[in-house]
Amino acid sequence: MNRRTELISLVLVDAFALNLAYVLHHFARFRAELFGHPTIVPPTVLIPGLVVTVFWLLLFFFFGLYRPRYADSRFDEIVSLLKVVTVGMLILVFAKFIDELTEISTRRFILFYWMLVFVCTASGRTLVRSVQKSLILRGRGTHKALIVGWSDMVEQLHDEVARYPEAGLNVVGAVRLDRPEYHEAEADVVTRAAFRGGATIAEARHIVRPDADKPAAAVSSGTVDDLPAMIERLGVQDVLIALGSNDHAELMDVLRVCDGQSVTLKLVPDFYSVIGGMARTEHMYGLPLIEVLPLPMPAWEQSTKRLLDIVVSALILVVGLPIWILIGILIRLNSNGPAIYRQERVGQHDRRFTMFKFRTMRVDAEADTGPVWAQENDPRYTSLGRWLRKSRLDEVPQFWNVLLGDMSLVGPRPERPFFVETLAAQIPLYRRRHRVKPGITGWAQVKWRYDQTLSDVQQKVKYDFFYIENMSLRMDFKILLRTLRTALRGEGH
Repeated sequence: MNRRTELISLVLVDAFALNLAYVLHHFARFRAELFGHPTIVPPTVLIPGLVVTVFWLLLFFFFGLYRPRYADSRFDEIVSLLKVVTVGMLILVFAKFIDELTEISTRRFILFYWMLVFVCTASGRTLVRSVQKSLILRGRGTHKALIVGWSDMVEQLHDEVARYPEAGLNVVGAVRLDRPEYHEAEADVVTRAAFRGGATIAEARHIVRPDADKPAAAVSSGTVDDLPAMIERLGVQDVLIALGSNDHAELMDVLRVCDGQSVTLKLVPDFYSVIGGMARTEHMYGLPLIEVLPLPMPAWEQSTKRLLDIVVSALILVVGLPIWILIGILIRLNSNGPAIYRQERVGQHDRRFTMFKFRTMRVDAEADTGPVWAQENDPRYTSLGRWLRKSRLDEVPQFWNVLLGDMSLVGPRPERPFFVETLAAQIPLYRRRHRVKPGITGWAQVKWRYDQTLSDVQQKVKYDFFYIENMSLRMDFKILLRTLRTALRGEGH
């Protein structure tokens, strides 16, 4: 099943299971009176059951139980569910049940309702995952995978994937790298090797001949620079890397072109020593693979981060609305041109969006030079714009970008497409910044000066990488406090 069907199925099954648990709890407590004679009997079970169900569903969303768990172990999901149900039960105890029960019956009631919620939801999710697994075994709802590696290893990894259909990986193509020391005859043997999968692209330079009753898969013999185009055309979700233990340069090339793309990178296990702490080992139904560059922030922190983005942005925009209107009027009076400046930037997964700022420069600031970085004491600033820059108030309209979901309060600063292409060609793994949402402020902004040279950019990229590798709510709060201090002191650039 596709992602949308999976999400709808889980929500509906969870809602039914949670309602069932509440009805059984209601019967045991108010009809069978298993926990003592109730002093007050609610007139209906419908409204309280609906409220409690919404509470549980929101809690499940918050802790990431509706995030994609493609081909994950059902046991691992049940363990995660157990933890969340326990947390939710503690919340309900202190918010609702603690004043309604006698001391003697409290423990029995808590245990009973906890077991009902867990058993009902676990049973429902097991049913959904079993149906999903059955569909995967029939070739429906599989993930499209692309192999990149040496010619002699591509077929080997493909055969390994084919032995584990439960992993749900459908290899639709490969980028085949020829070793310089290979003889042409050996390459011809590889070209004629069987390669099973679904063919969907016409740009491939070579088609590996499959078995007579199987469709062909596209294989491009070239460089890793072919990967982004193939990923987009094939709709690839996983990139499987088949390289040797000494192929450091080739791995870095793959990470360079794929990082920032909306794909998961997985390595064959013998390469673990090369990427060290940037990987997480996993087994997909017996298929050993290593996920490269996983995000360290757990699901509940990601949910909290997004919640804070929405609440803080809405408060700042609404509470300060008279001030923002006044600043807009002053900008129009101070110089010709619009108060709000719109500019295309590159966001998460290389998606482009329109970023908003209070205009701080004259309208024709780049008419003669083209795209250039702003500098400290830049002569293109208006008199009001220079003050807006130092106070960081020019960034306020970006809170609208945060509400839209294009940006976050904290993250690497988004850059213009022109500079992204230029810097990606000069700085290794530059696009790794696009693995997370860009931010209004970030670790690089509070730790380094304004961009003036390529050396400055390289240093800030290091800070951005540090933030991505150590993302946490604690770090976000530290960055926000430092940014607030900078704004109050007028130390911005």
